[in-house]
Amino acid sequence: MSEVKERGNWNSRFTFILAAIGSAVGLGNAWRFPGLCAKYGGGAFLLVYLVMMLIMGIPLLMMEIAIGRKMHGGAPSALKGMNKKFEFIGWAGTTNAFFIVTYYAVVFAWVILMTVCCFKFGEITGATNAAEQASQVWFDKIGYGSGLGNISTLVIVCLLVAWALIYYCIRNGAKSVGKVVKYTVFLPVICLVIMAIKGLTLSGAMEGMKALFVPKFSSLSNPNLWVDAIGQVFYSLSIMMVIMIAYGSFLKDDTNVAKDTMIIAFSDAGTSLLASIVMFTTMYGLGQGSSITDSGIATAFIVYPQAIVNLTTNGIVNGMFAFIFYFCLCTLAIDSAFSIVEGVATSIADRLKLNKKKTTIYTCIAAGFISIIFATGIGLDILDTVDHWCNAFNLILVGIFETIAVGWFFKTTKVLNEVNRNTKKFKMPKWWFDASIKIVSPILLVGLFVWNLVDLFRNGGIYGGYHVANNIIFGWLLTALMIAMCFLYKLIIKKRISQGMVDDDLSWDELDKIDSENEEQIEKVDISEAND
Repeated sequence: MSEVKERGNWNSRFTFILAAIGSAVGLGNAWRFPGLCAKYGGGAFLLVYLVMMLIMGIPLLMMEIAIGRKMHGGAPSALKGMNKKFEFIGWAGTTNAFFIVTYYAVVFAWVILMTVCCFKFGEITGATNAAEQASQVWFDKIGYGSGLGNISTLVIVCLLVAWALIYYCIRNGAKSVGKVVKYTVFLPVICLVIMAIKGLTLSGAMEGMKALFVPKFSSLSNPNLWVDAIGQVFYSLSIMMVIMIAYGSFLKDDTNVAKDTMIIAFSDAGTSLLASIVMFTTMYGLGQGSSITDSGIATAFIVYPQAIVNLTTNGIVNGMFAFIFYFCLCTLAIDSAFSIVEGVATSIADRLKLNKKKTTIYTCIAAGFISIIFATGIGLDILDTVDHWCNAFNLILVGIFETIAVGWFFKTTKVLNEVNRNTKKFKMPKWWFDASIKIVSPILLVGLFVWNLVDLFRNGGIYGGYHVANNIIFGWLLTALMIAMCFLYKLIIKKRISQGMVDDDLSWDELDKIDSENEEQIEKVDISEAND
């Protein structure tokens, strides 16, 4: 197992938990989750989200972390070790994750730009309408709507900064990630707590709390609520994005996967709930409850500014808090962004036996060049299309393949044994794990995929009212490319083997035998020491 040592491990269990929480807790928690609560009757969405997290999110998260730890490799290598026919699933997930980080980095750049520009909010304290107008100035700075050829210089500069920060955070893999997350995970929570406390002091705060927590049960009949809740669980917990398999691969063998997964999942849900409390209390307190939207862009750059300018009556304090708040959003963005790059680079380097650091550099460079298209005048339209396809179709397809592969063509008992390997007090029940992996998750994911297709064709096969070419190039073509890359990587591997690469990764069963032998030796040593 010398290869495991060469790959490196997390410095501690706490570091892994922070890194996983950092990946799971992203911008979606801060700006999309509250909007979905508003869209679907507050407590109704919360209820469905929690149910979906329990029956799907937690078991799937446990599954991916356990697979990564067992196989000590990225998604393609790990899934290949379970069954050679599963390898394509890892490559599909890796390709889709690469697509996602190309546009996520631009969103990160936008947040950086807002962090630089946000001091102006101090000059318009108490002026809610002025805050909305100031936000429009920000949209003008990114050049939105000005055409493909018009590239915003400010966004390009911020994009370069974003990619430099992403690479810096993961330059040494788990070691450097561990140093970063000790600071980046807690800052956003502190900011949200401050805003929540302020929001609760506003006169309409209780009305907002009622809107958030009291379910409108009539909303449960809306199929879109269930669709968005499932999608939010997947995207928020970073499952089926090769991240958690990669992070699990850096774990030591004595990690308590079952317990740690519960901590990660409920930390993620708690942060989403905290952000929702901030949004509902503040906006209802300002008489702007109807302004809450499920659009992340609008929330971050229109709704939040309205809350900030009303934080206190002191412009200097508001300006300083605005900077701190958007800086915290930067930390949310960077944790998620570098976790995706880490997942992609780990997948490629492990399977193709490449130098991890060089692979990380080339991944950042390639994704960085592609991300420039999202900095153009029509970048927001393209980003919206790519984001929809990557999450509504590609991510769901990967989930369908992965759950069917593990649930029906591999023994879930083996994975469950790995999940419960070091746990004493809390063990993942077999009925819960099996039902989720084998039955509930595949059925719900297939249903979700079909629903998304029906919804798309109901609108003539065009998403978002964008041009047909936009949908074909940045939608259908991405799905086709994701599938094509599975075959391309197979050819690359064959070429690498012909050039001398040794394809000697151990299978799950072989690792089981090694683990059993090691456990027997440890028991013999313990007995011998006891007799002495």
